Amino acid sequence: MPRILFPIAGLFVVALVHACNIPVFRYALERWRPDPCEIIVFHREPVTKSQHQTIGSLETLAPTYDGPTHLRVILSNVGGDQEPDHRELWQSLPDDAKSKAIHEPYTVVRCKVTQGRQVNVWHGRLSEVKALGITQSPARDEMSRRLLAGDSVVWLMIRSVNESKNARARDLLRSQFETLADKIELPEGVGLPGSELFADVPLLLKFSLLEIEASDAKEQFLIKLLTGMQQEAFAAGEPLLVPVFGRGRALAVIPASDLNEHRMEDLTVFLSGACSCQVKEQNPGFDLLISTDWDTELFGADGEVPADTPQRQRQTSKPKLLTIPKGK
Repeated sequence: MPRILFPIAGLFVVALVHACNIPVFRYALERWRPDPCEIIVFHREPVTKSQHQTIGSLETLAPTYDGPTHLRVILSNVGGDQEPDHRELWQSLPDDAKSKAIHEPYTVVRCKVTQGRQVNVWHGRLSEVKALGITQSPARDEMSRRLLAGDSVVWLMIRSVNESKNARARDLLRSQFETLADKIELPEGVGLPGSELFADVPLLLKFSLLEIEASDAKEQFLIKLLTGMQQEAFAAGEPLLVPVFGRGRALAVIPASDLNEHRMEDLTVFLSGACSCQVKEQNPGFDLLISTDWDTELFGADGEVPADTPQRQRQTSKPKLLTIPKGK
């Protein structure tokens, strides 16, 4: 198989031949555990019993795997010893935010996005956090349901104020779903040693569209995260398109004007092709906070959970950086 090169909205990917024949979207579903987000609770005074209870409830919002939790809650005493990055984050907050921390702990929700960069999605009083819907919302529940039912990629569209652009983006996606499902073939050799599947989820090429309104009160945490990555385009009336696969991994946030048939095919070829680089951190994308207990849903309470990338490969694999030509 030749190299597959494609650029889109600042996203550059190289796919190389590898012994693993599992499609990227399926390998991610079974083996890539989501990256954690951080809830950093800044406080000046000792945390009260009721505040500790609130903090404890936040820690239960996401499932804990045999390893790091999908959501990490960190206490940071602004009057004591702080981690350097927490101190820097605290100092970057507005003065009015810092003054609020005198009376009640002040909270920042920080998530890891593309290429390891972290963004502050929200900040406010500790008492306001629970109502945010950090890990759960109707759209994310539906994404989880579809991915576990066998959808290869769920295309999330955040509708803009420009209805004609929304319609064009919708028509492009829907017209390409059937075309690409018929045109692209899954890799051969799935099920052979090194390419085993462990979950009962059907393996097929299936794509779907999920639309949400930017004004939807139940989706504000998700919307703020995604629109914050393409602020200028969204403010200019561009709907945003987000291909989601695996366990809620967003490949990119793409303004609709940056997507065409050729680029959509390139993205689909990459996600449907053999998982050439099994090390999650060397692949593009970032994880959305979703409250699904993926291991239990996929393999059952007592089922066999496949190991992620072997430690030896993590140590020896290095990303290959190539010059990417301009797209069509």
